[in-house]
Amino acid sequence: MLDSPQRLFLKCHLSPGDIVMLTAAVRDLHRAHPGKFVTAIETVARELWDHNPHISAFDAATASVRTIEMHYPLINQSNSAPYHFIHGFAQYLEQQLDIRIPLTEFRGDIHLAAIEKSWMSQVEETGFRGPFWIMMAGGKFDFTAKWWNPSFYQEVVDHFRGRIQFVQCGEAQHWHPPLTGVINLIGKTNVRQFVRLMYHADGVVCPVTFAMHLAAAVETKPGRPKNRAAVVIAGGREPSHWEAYPHHQYLHTNGALRCCDQGGAGKVAVNRSATTTRKIKTCARIRCGSILICRSPNA
Repeated sequence: MLDSPQRLFLKCHLSPGDIVMLTAAVRDLHRAHPGKFVTAIETVARELWDHNPHISAFDAATASVRTIEMHYPLINQSNSAPYHFIHGFAQYLEQQLDIRIPLTEFRGDIHLAAIEKSWMSQVEETGFRGPFWIMMAGGKFDFTAKWWNPSFYQEVVDHFRGRIQFVQCGEAQHWHPPLTGVINLIGKTNVRQFVRLMYHADGVVCPVTFAMHLAAAVETKPGRPKNRAAVVIAGGREPSHWEAYPHHQYLHTNGALRCCDQGGAGKVAVNRSATTTRKIKTCARIRCGSILICRSPNA
């Protein structure tokens, strides 16, 4: 007689970018151990799990359910250990369940329904019908070391005017100074709308944030490059190997400044690593069609 699958209730109330990484751990748990687990979740940004075939619904209060508060303690070794953020939740789940969970893809696991992909984008609803890039020219107030001077983002927009249409996004309650020459969708997308917007986007310019992880996790449209272009203006808060994806242009100062000469500087570099990015060529390295264009704010 076959054993019944173990019911897991995974809880996580961290940020949406963290939840994208958790989707990868759940995907590879089920790929490595098919039929052995049934998984339900309780997280922020619940819409990131829409249409996910690995997620079930059941009463988490029953005795047969194991509840696990999900964390990624691996981050405490991120300056010295050769791991990416995507390993964090998977390794923790391995430890909790005493099993192996090999990672199979270097991206989160975000699913869109066929009908969602058939809808016009929010950008097209504004009247613009060409290709576009998402730009996140701000961020939350918790880690301001992730911010970059908005005037430099404006230089990027101005430099590519007529060649790349940028769409500025971000939550209304966060810090997102409006830029000119962009389509302004600040405060106009919920989580699921942002997922669909990412599906239609050719690329992303952003700091280390939810958008960079979503750019890697959301599939691209048919006929587009397999990997969505992304320029991540990272500075020196995080160690680059912990955050960077191999197909992104990840612009960092690790090893260039004393505050981050041994990995990431964390909160210590709130002003220093953010403002020092203006001194190096970190504005944008952007794939525009088949042309690779490099732009420096000081050029």
